[in-house]
Amino acid sequence: MHDLLQLEVHDLEVPVLTGVYSEETHLPQPLRISLTVDLDCRDRYDPDTPLSASKNYLDLKHAATTALPAGVHFTLIEAVADHICETLFLQDRRVARVRVKIVKLAIAEGGEAIGVTLVRHRR
Repeated sequence: MHDLLQLEVHDLEVPVLTGVYSEETHLPQPLRISLTVDLDCRDRYDPDTPLSASKNYLDLKHAATTALPAGVHFTLIEAVADHICETLFLQDRRVARVRVKIVKLAIAEGGEAIGVTLVRHRR
């Protein structure tokens, strides 16, 4: 077994152009996006370990927000998740696995979480 470092950013609310049905395709929908990124882990993190030994959490947030192309319509939220994964893999070669959970907030009627989870491994 090897050690693993997981960075997490959860419950980002992001407006994204997505959807299949005509009522969904002209305005951004609110999505709740959560990310877990697996990085290779150092043997030890001392008190003075620099940030370069890990990954900045803001990089994860950027991949799920400002890195999504403006004006692009994603038919499926699976494609949104895939774009986020690819962004994170391109950002940093230490990223070994990305887990993206997306909940479509606009279709929830009773607070339920309806959406997808995509897990991609570096190939």
